[in-house]
Amino acid sequence: MSDDRAMTSPTPPGTAPIRVLIADDQDMVRTGFRFFLDAQPDITVVAEAADGEQAVALAREVRPDVCLLDIRMPKLDGLAATRLLAGPEVADPMRVVVVTTFDLDEYVYGALRGGACGFLLKDSGPALLAEAVRAAAAGDSLVSPSVTVRLLKHLTRTPETVAPARPTPVTESLTDRELDVVRLVALGRTNAEIAAELYVSLSTVKTHLSSVQLKLAARNRVEIAAWAWQNGHAQAGG
Repeated sequence: MSDDRAMTSPTPPGTAPIRVLIADDQDMVRTGFRFFLDAQPDITVVAEAADGEQAVALAREVRPDVCLLDIRMPKLDGLAATRLLAGPEVADPMRVVVVTTFDLDEYVYGALRGGACGFLLKDSGPALLAEAVRAAAAGDSLVSPSVTVRLLKHLTRTPETVAPARPTPVTESLTDRELDVVRLVALGRTNAEIAAELYVSLSTVKTHLSSVQLKLAARNRVEIAAWAWQNGHAQAGG
């Protein structure tokens, strides 16, 4: 992890902290993640696992709000563990963020196809790690900025990687403002950045995203962005 300054987010009175499971085969990584996340007032680490099988078993037993999974683990790798915990066939999917050293497209695709709602590189810094946990807990998605645009651009060349949630004609049911929001999501903007760029409130952005997610039958922000890239709605400037 880099030395980025940690950003804390106070927990409102009466609000339970976000419960996190950490799975990584390196003791030092787990210790580092736990040390930083436990220092956040709104996050607590409730379980650790050193391999994929243990991660799945503990996650099913403890039911954390967010699972942080490494990819290369013994017994069961992180991609397989993600599918078991958050895949399309899982009746009650958990929120999984894949955290890895390896910036490989095949891993990113595998994680997102497997149901992960975030993909983070270990050198992204502790502030982004906490942001990814909070985003996952809130039903949002966060993918490392260094891979986001490259990944989603690639989807325009390989549409079978993440199929559009619905056929392209669904565009007709999206309002112009919703399409503006979709375009900015695809370009990697945060909700706050979208609000500033469109001169609307943060709550308005969230309302538009909820509507878009429903209309596209998209499970998360990543699928909205993928749909935009596949259907030509991700060009800067509209």
